[in-house]
Amino acid sequence: MKKYNSILKYIFVMFAALIITGCVHDDKYDEPNLDGYQCADLTATMTLTQLRAKYTTATYVFPDDSNDIVEGYVSSTDETGNIYKTIYIQDKPENPTQGFVISVDAVSTYTKYPQGSKIYIKLAGLALGTYGGVVQLGVKDAAGSTTSVARIPEKLVPARIFRSCSIRENIIPKKMTSLQMVSANDQYIGCLIQMDNAEFDSRILCTNFAPNGVTVDRIIRDNTTATTRVVRNSGYASFANQILPSGNGKFVGIYSKFNSTYQMYINKVTDLEMTKFPRIDGIASNPCEYSDNGLTQKTVAEVKQLATSPLTLITGDFVLKAKVTANDKSGNLFKYIYVEDATGGIRINIDKADMFNDPRFVVGKEVYVKLKNLYVGAVSGEIQLGSPFSGAVGRIAEADVYKYFFDSKKPITAVTSTEKMINEFTTADVGRWVKIKNLQFIAGDLEKVYASGAVTNRTLEDCSGNKVILRTSNFADFAGQVIEGGKGDVYGILSIFNGTYQLWITDVLGADLDDPRCDGSVYTPLPVLYKDDFAAGGFGGDWTTVNVAGPNQFWNTSNQGNGSNYYAVVNGVLGNINEDWLISKTVSLVGKTKAAVSFTTDVRYSGPALQVYATENYTGDPATTTWVALPASLDTNTAAFGDWVSSGNVDLAAFLGKNVRIAFKYTSTSSAAATWEIDDFKIKGQ
Repeated sequence: MKKYNSILKYIFVMFAALIITGCVHDDKYDEPNLDGYQCADLTATMTLTQLRAKYTTATYVFPDDSNDIVEGYVSSTDETGNIYKTIYIQDKPENPTQGFVISVDAVSTYTKYPQGSKIYIKLAGLALGTYGGVVQLGVKDAAGSTTSVARIPEKLVPARIFRSCSIRENIIPKKMTSLQMVSANDQYIGCLIQMDNAEFDSRILCTNFAPNGVTVDRIIRDNTTATTRVVRNSGYASFANQILPSGNGKFVGIYSKFNSTYQMYINKVTDLEMTKFPRIDGIASNPCEYSDNGLTQKTVAEVKQLATSPLTLITGDFVLKAKVTANDKSGNLFKYIYVEDATGGIRINIDKADMFNDPRFVVGKEVYVKLKNLYVGAVSGEIQLGSPFSGAVGRIAEADVYKYFFDSKKPITAVTSTEKMINEFTTADVGRWVKIKNLQFIAGDLEKVYASGAVTNRTLEDCSGNKVILRTSNFADFAGQVIEGGKGDVYGILSIFNGTYQLWITDVLGADLDDPRCDGSVYTPLPVLYKDDFAAGGFGGDWTTVNVAGPNQFWNTSNQGNGSNYYAVVNGVLGNINEDWLISKTVSLVGKTKAAVSFTTDVRYSGPALQVYATENYTGDPATTTWVALPASLDTNTAAFGDWVSSGNVDLAAFLGKNVRIAFKYTSTSSAAATWEIDDFKIKGQ
C-alpha cells in the first residue's frame, strides 16, 4: 500500500552550512613517526605484472599456505582523506611498468605505509577480484561474489603487508597525457602520474574541490585531446572546501578507472601547480579574483528598473551585491536562485544543477554578480536576471558562471524575512524572502500531499479569508509529505505569475503549522470507517464490477511493478469503446456529522478521465442509479506510471445520515484507452 509519511519535525542545524565555509586546511602534514612500527625486508617471488595475470574472469584466492610475496612502492597517501581504505602501489619509484590497488579495511595507512615506502605483501589467504573493472587485492567476499573481493581486515593488514626497514624512495610521477588514458595503458592504474598543461573545466571554475560530505567528479583536460577526464574528490578530504586551481599547469594524482571512465585521485593539493595563464580555453587571467575597480554597484531595485523590455541587455559595468535567500537544495527550485538586498529580491536563472553545493550559492552567503552582458526582463510578470532564450530571459550557461558570480568571502549569515500580510503584497515584494503569519491550508487541501506527478498548487488562507497559492515541484524532497492541518507562520519566496502571487517554500519548516486553525479547532484526520488497499489481491465481496460496453475489460487487481503491493486497475483496448464500473460496498454514515472519501490514483496513456461518483441507493444497474459526481483530484500525468496522486478528502456531506457507495467509472474510445489504477481507498467519518 502506498503511504505518505507524516511530516517529521526537523531540527534545523546551521552548523552544516557553516562547515562549507569553515576551517581551511593548509594541506601540510608532518612526516609520520615510524619508530616501533613492524617492518621487514622480504624477497618477492612474483612481480605485480604476474600478480595481475592471476585474475582472469573469476576471483582468484591464494592458498592459506602460499609462500608467494609481491613487492611494490606506495604511490598514494590517505593523509588528506581523499583516498579511503585503499593503498595504491607501483613496481618502481620511477618509470613504473605496473600499478596495483590494495583494498584494506583500515584508515590512516599513511602512518605505517607512507608514500614512497617499499612494501612486501604476503599473499597467503588473500584474493584477487575486480571493482569497477579494475583488478584489486583483498580477501574473498563473504557474500559469495565470484568476481569481487572484500577489504583486507584491519587486524590482518600487519600480518600481510610489511614496510621495508631500509628502503623508502621518492615517487617520481609518470607523465601521461589525456590522450594516453586508454585501455592499452591500464597497467598504470594505481601509479602516481603527472598530466601537464592540465586545467579544470570552465564550468566548475571558482568552486570547491568537493561539497562537504559529498564525493564528486571534477572535469579536467589537457591539450592533447578534446576528450575530458575525471578527478574524483571526496567531500571528506581536508582540502574539500578549498577552491579549485583556476589556471593551467601540472596535475599530479593517482591514475585510476571505473568501468570505462578514467579518473584520478589527488593525494594532496600541494602536488598541483596549475597557475599559468592564458589557459587552453583562452581564459587570460584568474577568473576567481574579484575587484571593485571600474564597477558601479547597483541595488536589486535599480537592477529591476533596468528592465525596459522583456529582454533588456545590461551594458554598464555594474555589480550587484546581494545575499542568497533560496537555492535548489530541496529540489523545489530548479536551476535558479533568489538573491536579496535591502531594496528587494530577484530571481537569477543559471543552467547549473546542485547549486547549493557551490560555495557562492549557499543560502545566507553574499554573492557578487557582475551584470554587464546579462539580461533583465519580466517573465510572466516576474522580473528576472539571466541570458536570452526564445526572446525572453533564460538561464546563464554553466560554462559562463565564472564570468558573473564571485564569492564575497564573507561568512554565512541568517536570512532575514520581510513580514507581510496576503492583502499587503505588491510587485515590489516579488523575489523577497517573506514571512506570513497565521496561515492555514484551505479545507479542500487537507490530507493532501504537497505535490505529486507534476508541479502542484495548494491554497493557503489567513483568518480573514485572504488566499495565496503555495506552489510545489513534484521533484521537491518533501513533495510526497502530507500538508499540516493547523495554523502557523509560513516562510518562503514570493513570486508572481501573470498577476497571481504565489509562494515557494524551500523545506517543510517553511509551513510548520502547529497551532489551532482559525476557527479554534485542532484538525485531526477523520476516523476511517472502511478501507481497502487491495493488499490481498482480488475484490472479494466488497466491490462490484460491471462491464457496460466493450469487451469484458473488467476492473481487476494487480501488483505489476509494485512487488507485493496490489491495486485496482482497468485498461481499455484501442479500437473498442468501453464503459466499466467499480462500485464499493455500502458504508453507513448514520449518526455522522462529517464524512469524506479519499484514495490515490495513477494514470498512464491518453484517454478519458476517470469519473468518481457516490450514491445512496444503488439499484444494481449503473444506468438506472442516481449518481452524484465527486470533485476528486486525480493523476494527470499520462506519460508515466508510479506518480500516485492523492484525491484529498472528498466531502460526503450530502450523504450524512445515509448509506453510501462510491463508484469509479472508466471509459475509453476507439482511439484513446488509458490505464487507471486506484489504491488506498478510505471512507472516513465521525
